[in-house]
Amino acid sequence: MTEYVLRFVAGGVIVTAFAILGDMLRPKSFGGLLGAAPSVALATLSIAVVQHGPRYAAAESWTMIYGAAGLACYSLAVCQLLMRFRLAALPATIIASVVWLAVAFALLAGFGGAAA
Repeated sequence: MTEYVLRFVAGGVIVTAFAILGDMLRPKSFGGLLGAAPSVALATLSIAVVQHGPRYAAAESWTMIYGAAGLACYSLAVCQLLMRFRLAALPATIIASVVWLAVAFALLAGFGGAAA
């Protein structure tokens, strides 16, 4: 239960800090971009360092990087499916989800030693 309270507090503080940063930047759309994923990742990594040590947190950060690379490829795939192939949003996102998973797991399999 203490871990969840710690995650809640740390996440809230970091989300607030990123929201303030996002509010100061132009265009305002950066606020939403900076509000969620980076703050949750930092809260998770800070808790991982406290509970499991820096080596564990380093391995966890690598898996976050692999997931982010997969997300970038997913985003490009969705754009191509929507713009070039004129697919509807739901089929495009479902198809591109396979790209996200494939890239993330391929990076994990290929560079898994960096995460260990």
